[in-house]
Order: sequence, then C-alpha cells, then structure tokens
Amino acid sequence: MEALVTAEEMRRYDENTSVHYGLPSIVLMERAALACLDILLRRERKLYKAFGKKRKGTAKCRVARRVLVLAGTGNNGGDGFSLGRLLMQEGFAVDFVLAGDAQKATAQTLLQMKMVQNYGAKIGGNLPKGEYDIIIDALLGVGLTRPVTGFYRECVEYINASRAFVLSVDMPSGIHADNGHVLGAAVHADVTVTFGFRKLGLVLYPGAAYAGKLYCAAVGITKESFLGEPPGAFTLLGNVAQWMPKRDRVGNKGTFGKVALLAGSAKMAGAALLAGKGAFACGCGMVKIVGPLENRAVLNQALPEAMVTDDICEAAGWADVLAAGPGLGTQEEAQRQLAFIIEETRQPLVLDADAVNLLAQKRKLLERLILLQQKEESQRSLVLTPHPGELARLCGCSIGEVLEDPVFWVRKWAKNLQAVVLCKGAATCVANPDGKLYVNGSGNSGMATAGSGDVLTGMVASLAAQEKDGFWASCIGVYLHGLAGDLAARKKSVYGMKAGDIAEMVPKVLKRANKREGI
Repeated sequence: MEALVTAEEMRRYDENTSVHYGLPSIVLMERAALACLDILLRRERKLYKAFGKKRKGTAKCRVARRVLVLAGTGNNGGDGFSLGRLLMQEGFAVDFVLAGDAQKATAQTLLQMKMVQNYGAKIGGNLPKGEYDIIIDALLGVGLTRPVTGFYRECVEYINASRAFVLSVDMPSGIHADNGHVLGAAVHADVTVTFGFRKLGLVLYPGAAYAGKLYCAAVGITKESFLGEPPGAFTLLGNVAQWMPKRDRVGNKGTFGKVALLAGSAKMAGAALLAGKGAFACGCGMVKIVGPLENRAVLNQALPEAMVTDDICEAAGWADVLAAGPGLGTQEEAQRQLAFIIEETRQPLVLDADAVNLLAQKRKLLERLILLQQKEESQRSLVLTPHPGELARLCGCSIGEVLEDPVFWVRKWAKNLQAVVLCKGAATCVANPDGKLYVNGSGNSGMATAGSGDVLTGMVASLAAQEKDGFWASCIGVYLHGLAGDLAARKKSVYGMKAGDIAEMVPKVLKRANKREGI
C-alpha cells in the first residue's frame, strides 16, 4: 500500500520531519533536486544509448542540451533552482527565470537563488525566446488553491507551447493537489517527480493526465512523520498476490465461499455470465446464478461450473454472499427480488447497476436500506459499485457533479448507507463509512466497454466471500480488475479488448503474481 496525501497532510508531514525529527528543510530540498536529477540523467543515458553513434560523446551532448528552469517564489521554486544548479554542474546549459517578486520568496528559495548566482548563473524575469531541450516546471507546488493568472499563466502557456521535454517538480503547475482539478491553466508534463508521498491530485483525473509519467521519490519524509495522524487515502502498487485471501490447503468448495448472483433478465444472459466468470476467477468455491429459466441453457453451456435457478429464496438461504444488479432490469419482478434481498437476508451484499438504479427510483426502499444499516442489529456488510451515471441517480445530482468530485460523493454515500461505495472510472474511488479512501491506479481506457463492470461485481462478491472486510475486498477487486485489464490491453490492444477478456486475464495475472511471490 502507498499513502495518498492532501496538500494539508503533506504540509504537516513536511513540518513534522523538520521540527520533530530535526531534518532541515534545505536538506529535503537538496534531496528533492537530486531525485529529479537522477530521472533526467537516466533519460539522458537512454537517449545517448539510442542515438550515441550520431554524437561525439556524452559531455558534448550535455553541453549542447539547453535547459530552462521556470521557478516560483515558494519552496517549489527552491527545488527548481537547486535542480538547475545540479544540472549546471553536470554540464548542461541552464537558464533561470523567476516568475514572481524575489522579495516574496521563501528563505530556502532565496538561499537556492543565491547559490545559483554564486555559480555564475543569472536569474531573469522574462520568458526567453530561444529553444530548449528540457524545461523544469517549478512554478507552483502543492499549496495552489486559486486559478493561475498573470505572468504565471503566461509561463504555463509558454511551457505547453514548447517542444521541450517537461519535468514538473512535485506537481504540474496549475493542478490542485487534493482533487486533480485544473485551476485555470496547467502544465502538461512529460514527467512529474513528487516527493515523499503521492498527492491525491496526481492520481485523480484530470490531474493524472497532466502529470505524465509519475515518480514518487524518497527524500526523507517517511511514515514516521505521520506522528499518529495517517493520511485518509491510499492506493495499491506492486504484486497483487500479497493481498489475496489465503488459501486453506484442506479447504473445499464450501469453505472458499458460495456466491449467489441475482443477474440477467429474460433472454439477456450476458451480464450474468460475465459476473459469474469474474466470481470464479477470484477463487470462490461455488456460484449460483439467479435469473429467468430461459437463460439456463445459455449459461449452462457457457459456464457449466455455475448453478442456475430462478428461486431467489433458495439461493439466498444457500449463499455466503449475495450480489445483485448486472443486467437485472428495473421491472416489477426485479423490484420484488431486490426488496426481498434487502428485507429478508443479512449476508454480505454487493449492489451494482440496475440494483442501484432501482434504489434511486424507489426511494422508500432506499430509505429502508439506510434505516437497516443504521441499526447495529440489522447492519450488514454492504458494497455498492455504481458507475458515475448510476451514482448520480442515487445521489440525485448530475453526472457532471459526480465526475467533478467523485471523492466527495463516495464518502458522502458511504457514510449515509454505512456501506462501502465505489465509483467506477479512470481512477476508481472506494470509500468506507469512516471516510477511508482508496484510489485505484491500475487499468486503461480499453476497460470502458460493455460488461466490464459486471466482471468487477462478480470479482468483488467472490473476494467478499473469502475476505470478511468488504472494503478491503473491494480494494483488492478493483486493483486486480485493472491489472487484468492492463494484461488484456497488452494482448489485444485497448481498441480490441472486451469485458470477457478481463475475466479471462484475472487467473493469468494471479499466476504471474504467485510466481513472483514464489508460490
């Protein structure tokens, strides 16, 4: 797991590192610059390896490469000046521009400016007309909360109009560190090197798209700097095998969980089939699909491992976990079945797609669910997995409002429902009732295809049958779903992949992950 921080959290952890642990801010600044330098030198070595035969040596190559550092007056600017000085010492030709009043610069930035000047560089106040190979964006850091205007905006537009390789220091200037919003104008970076911890605005969209390739560098601000106040959000990185539910060597199909899927409608079996495949791919022992009997032949042929029934009462009594919604429709029979599940069962429950739409339509049923969840004796593990349109209908707001701030809405409704709520998207957000937030970083645009969410519903239900914590099951499910989508994209492209490919790739992702874990 890796922490995701807001601007205020990062400010606090930075201060804790300097004040509580005694690590000077100027040392942190130097480490940040060294981390950026390492990225640029690695890139330089790759370029030389690719085109070295046409050049006469790395030293001459570096001298010929022109760098422009655009720096603000805050500590982000200080990072930029420090990086520029280090690049000068590596043989790059570096120009500096200060995009603000030097009298308003922080003490650390003034010190870095003085060091740059001591090494013979001049600091200009106007945008140069020359061409540059690399531009360092050190204009505005994590503290930005208002639209970029004036000369700062001119600098942002200058960077975006250039053909140079752009490295943003900590944040692309103009991106809100907490939500990824563009504040008037923002730098489109090729690479962003952030420090200590990833900022929420770098993994939420559109900020993630502006950041380019993201590196998180260790500069000395560590988890010890939380001092008992950890951040409210996190993401998952690396090998998924380490988080999967442990398998009992003497277990059987019953002990690995029984999942009942209320899915599909008359002659529409596709969503139920995809959800069933997703469930089996994540390791549950048995799956029972509840739906119209006219779908039985199709389901038995396409997924013979699953049982098929039209008896919701029997399936509910049998299952360890219930899931409802994929392809269900919103007709009267679907309403009746959903009401039965909400009123008469207490197993962990996953609601997706049409189940969420029905709650949005039948507000009395939604109110009943909220009431049951608020009472300790009737509260259950509940997970909702809507896409932005379904979440908007549930919330009674516009899709634009959900897309503008998905974090707000998932946290709000997780608290209202005392449930886990996730909003599917390019950066899927998952919240629990306490406000803990997971933001997913796996996946790709090819997953925006019909049925992808149905596969996820089955996966989350399967993991919930093996993992008692519904929030954790949802986080693992979303991350694994994205990894499977990434593998599908590599094999079939983001244009050619389908939802069924995602379900097919889940076992392959887990097989690779288990090999890396030595299982």
